[in-house]
Amino acid sequence: MIDITPIKAFNDNYIWLLRQPGDPGCAVVDPGDAEPVIDRLRADGLQLDAILITHKHGDHIGGIRGLKAEWPDAVVYGPAGEPIAALERRLAEDDHVSPGNLGVTFKVFDVPGHTEGHIAYFGDGALFCGDTLFAGGCGRVFSGTFEQLSDALIRIGHLSPETRVYCAHEYTLANLGFAAWVEPDSLALQARSERDRKTRERGEPTVPSLIGEELETNPFMRTDQPSVIDAAAAWAGKPLPDRAAVFSALRTWKDKEYD
Repeated sequence: MIDITPIKAFNDNYIWLLRQPGDPGCAVVDPGDAEPVIDRLRADGLQLDAILITHKHGDHIGGIRGLKAEWPDAVVYGPAGEPIAALERRLAEDDHVSPGNLGVTFKVFDVPGHTEGHIAYFGDGALFCGDTLFAGGCGRVFSGTFEQLSDALIRIGHLSPETRVYCAHEYTLANLGFAAWVEPDSLALQARSERDRKTRERGEPTVPSLIGEELETNPFMRTDQPSVIDAAAAWAGKPLPDRAAVFSALRTWKDKEYD
């Protein structure tokens, strides 16, 4: 199993550092800022072999140029459907990529919604999903659609419950706060909120989470559950005919009244 550790950036971003123990080669996921990555790799004596990009937003791609200046042979992978000039390998659904010497092959998923061409990388029991799925929540809809993001989360939910979810931001406690608006009586949600609150008090990341706990406590992954459907319909003031409609109501509710 590869070693996966966070490099903190900006206020709440995680840049994921991937390496095989004992090997100086490494990869990073969504480096929005080059400086903390350069500092970490120099401190650990590592060589950057690959940069994996999930989508086009600046806080995920802003460090590419600086990293390429330090490690010009590092290969930049990313979504074929987004305008990112720095990409050297453009990827889409069902592509497979084996970056550097990690010894892991990642399958690529198209997961649009947050942006029009967002992708995720899945391998070694880990999902690197950028801003599609967050611990306890999901990304806003910018250049994609509500229907796309709903479908992407449903697809992700079919992965093994033990899949580790490496999202790109520490938004967990705020996300769980909204989840409690939706399902105030959920004992599983209350237990998770208490656990993650203590984790943050220790200064530790709440990420990765597991697909299983997202299916149990994340309302955006639970749009087929009666309690979530009822809450979303009550807020919308009308019946909601399908999962995409439930998702759209939840996301709009959070955007307008919680965030």
